[in-house]
Amino acid sequence: MPVKQRIRRLAFASIFVAFGVMALKFAAWRVTGSVALYSDALESIVNVIAAGAAYWAIRVSHKPADADHPHGHHKAEYFSAVLEGVLIVLASLLIMREAWSALQAPRMMEEPALGLAINGAAAVANAVWATVLIRTGRKERSPALEADGRHIMTDVVTSVGVIVGLVGAILTGWAILDPLLAIIVALNILWQGWKVIGQSVQGLMDVAADPVETRKIRDIISVNSKGALEVHDLKTRIAGRATFIEFHLVVDSTMTVGESHVICDRIETALQDELPSVRVIIHVEPDDEAKLPPGTTAVPFA
Repeated sequence: MPVKQRIRRLAFASIFVAFGVMALKFAAWRVTGSVALYSDALESIVNVIAAGAAYWAIRVSHKPADADHPHGHHKAEYFSAVLEGVLIVLASLLIMREAWSALQAPRMMEEPALGLAINGAAAVANAVWATVLIRTGRKERSPALEADGRHIMTDVVTSVGVIVGLVGAILTGWAILDPLLAIIVALNILWQGWKVIGQSVQGLMDVAADPVETRKIRDIISVNSKGALEVHDLKTRIAGRATFIEFHLVVDSTMTVGESHVICDRIETALQDELPSVRVIIHVEPDDEAKLPPGTTAVPFA
């Protein structure tokens, strides 16, 4: 199955998984009346909205380049991730409000065993699905898919913490642990939402490839640069799945345009074979006119 089709199918399936988990969590809350479980269920509403937004963003990002978007639509996924972060923050504020009200008059849960079992089943389903989304999102460079998976994994951690805390409340008889747990859940969600927003904004700001990938790019260029002299002014930027690479390639001043073009084609093909959705721009310079930008060190090729 093509990569794009697999990503879209996973994003679409996430919507149904989110609905199913939300139904389980609200059932757990209805059975127990626990404000902590209610807060967990509220976050599931965000999961449903976020899954829908991620699916839309992934479909848009897969559209081919056009006259208005000559570099493609890759950054659409970052907008989805930002929206997801904002929704997470809103969910945390709603949870805090409910927890504060319950803190004024704490009460013990009804049917705790059944409610916790239902919530536990929802947590297991979420954990399995989040793992699939995160792994696929990382492998295929899909920010929306990975952000959705991370959000769901945060939900798993929240659910486990709530279950453990509520078991403690049952064993000790301290009803106040229920709303206190809800507040802790809200603070954790708030922190995770802030991280999702920060990571997404970095993507919108054309963040460079990480040092490991940059070294890999340099190595690929070096291995496939037979006939060239050096490279300088290497720049990279990440936009969703796409990696944009540009650099200046210095060649002998006596080399013909056709000969330098062969080298450029060889380097570009090698980069495309090793990196997903790569876009390469190479500026060829004769060695007698090559000028290094201030503070730049040329890298000679072996």
